[in-house]
Amino acid sequence: MLDFFSSFWDLLISMFLIFFWVGALIALFTVITDLFRDSTLKAWHKVVWFIVLLVVPFIGTLIYLIARGNGMDDRYADRARQLQAAQETYIRDAAASGPAGEIERAKALLDAGAITEQEYSSLKAKALA
Repeated sequence: MLDFFSSFWDLLISMFLIFFWVGALIALFTVITDLFRDSTLKAWHKVVWFIVLLVVPFIGTLIYLIARGNGMDDRYADRARQLQAAQETYIRDAAASGPAGEIERAKALLDAGAITEQEYSSLKAKALA
């Protein structure tokens, strides 16, 4: 019975250590990713930070989070906004390339006087076909 409790506590401690280790690795990789995505940081600063993170990963990660943690959030938010804008542009372009987009472009050409009414009708029929 005593052996069961001993192995049970060893199991709990091992699970806690594995959980802690995985969390530390995730934080380290997040910091390294932020380090290389930061365009405002000079190259030699990145090299120094990377060496610190390689030599003393746990302490280096904590120091980076304390020193540059606020900027990480700003850079992440900027990246998310850029990705959102790119996605919206892609969706808008993809939607405009369908029949409705072709008819809209033909109507704009007709309104500008670049094409005649017959050409507009043929473009409209072609787009709807």
